[in-house]
Amino acid sequence: MQLQQLQYFVAVAETRHFTRAAERVHVSQPSLSQQIRALEKELGAELFSRARGNIALTDAGETLLPLARRILADADTARYEVQELAQLRRGRVRLGATPSLCTGLLPEVLRTFHDLHPGVQLLIEESGSHDLVRELARGALDLALVVLPLPAPSPALTTVELLHEDLVVVSSAAAPAPPRPVRVADLRDQPLVMFRHGYDLRELTVAACRAEGFEPSFTVEGGELDAVLGFVRAGLGLAVVPSMVAGRAGRDLRVTALARPGLRRTIGLAHRSDVAPPRAARELMRVLLRSQTASASTRE
Repeated sequence: MQLQQLQYFVAVAETRHFTRAAERVHVSQPSLSQQIRALEKELGAELFSRARGNIALTDAGETLLPLARRILADADTARYEVQELAQLRRGRVRLGATPSLCTGLLPEVLRTFHDLHPGVQLLIEESGSHDLVRELARGALDLALVVLPLPAPSPALTTVELLHEDLVVVSSAAAPAPPRPVRVADLRDQPLVMFRHGYDLRELTVAACRAEGFEPSFTVEGGELDAVLGFVRAGLGLAVVPSMVAGRAGRDLRVTALARPGLRRTIGLAHRSDVAPPRAARELMRVLLRSQTASASTRE
């Protein structure tokens, strides 16, 4: 079994089309088909059902697909790890983070890292914790900043607590001010702008409202972070967001604290347990941990 064959197999599985798959991997369609047949012969099972105009994975193909993706990702990581020079003059880091952390935490951290290692390529995947955990597990990311605890316990991942962050309420500066501080119970009669499903902030806010005995009322739901803040600016409702984001929201948004005990979230740094992160990723881990240690010392 060759890595090239697995690459061709994944391309066909994702495009469900032999010609488009061949274009993606830059080979002729007959060559790709020949390698797929060779792979099927070696495995002793057909990987695709080839009905006219419809390419579908067989049971064997469905079983192989996640394994093939992981093998290719690990091979890719190994190639970059070997290529890195001792002084980290080149390499790459594939980092996943939630949208609020991309806005609030990462810009300064990545600037510090880039100043130290300008030759290292930074690839950022912005998504919710559920998706990032899945991408980590299949080897598509080296590191991820996720909300703890994880959506489901995963012995395949190692996590380290990075920071604790308060959540606050944001509202339009042109709208009537909410009570100060805002209790979660006060949100019962307030229209809320809500993030899309899969956002950790959505789940945390909804869970807090239900703990107070009510279902929150949404005027708009389904947005990403920037969209949610824009809807709040337009006066469509309140939103619960991380204080790190609210501090950069601008004068047209009012920031109000939540009454004690308030709402907090824990941010962790995660990586796979079975594969050591590449050297450049380990260096970024050190920069992240050092930056939060410095921030904690400043607050004290």
